[in-house]
Amino acid sequence: MQIRPGVEVASQSDVGCRRENNEDYAYYWEPDSDGDFREKGRVALIADGMGGYEGGQEASRLAVETILSVYEQETSQDPRAALLKGFQTAHDRIRQYADDHPELQGMGTTCTALVLREREMYFAHVGDSRLYLARGNSIARLTHDHSYVGRLVESGILRAEEAESHPQRHILTAALGAGVEVSADAPSDPLALEEGDVLVLCTDGLWSLVGERELLEIVRTQAPPVACSDLIKLARDRGGPDNITLQVLRFTADGKV
Repeated sequence: MQIRPGVEVASQSDVGCRRENNEDYAYYWEPDSDGDFREKGRVALIADGMGGYEGGQEASRLAVETILSVYEQETSQDPRAALLKGFQTAHDRIRQYADDHPELQGMGTTCTALVLREREMYFAHVGDSRLYLARGNSIARLTHDHSYVGRLVESGILRAEEAESHPQRHILTAALGAGVEVSADAPSDPLALEEGDVLVLCTDGLWSLVGERELLEIVRTQAPPVACSDLIKLARDRGGPDNITLQVLRFTADGKV
């Protein structure tokens, strides 16, 4: 795939140390034509499926492929609206797939998707995969975990640092394909990006084992392909009980997003 100047991109996924199959799915996309690229920009997506061997794999794949297809074909000039339409379509498609395959009832997936157009970023999110922004010497989590533990943190019952290793942190309160309705988080205003910014999409197989300061240090000092490898190795060295998947996008000196 062609990756135009202005951003370095790397993606890596690992089954981890205890799983037999990988239910995560990640993808990066740019349109082929320059005209479409100016209109659509770049898209990066990550998903963490649930529901057993086939169910989790199918749910994460369906989510990413459906959202990307809807976004690519959408005529709206509003990336946020196009992403939300993609999330709703993916939710409906996963539910229909489960109805058509009763043995896969309970399948679902997290999903975080971002659009980079010019120097602006739009994103939509469901579940507990995460999007981070590393800028200079600081790192910020841009997504909110849709999980039981996330609710405990919001209510003040649990501290954020305690949530990272809480035994019930994997219990989701929202996922594509789960429940009758889905409501994705999608900020109404895009985020203005700056030269040198690094965006990290990752599943809980990474963030539950690697702290934010460690994440910042690695993505700030290493090129994206090396950062991906180093972070996955770090998670595996700490036991890697889950699939580990991430994408790292770094803006280069020319600043052409």
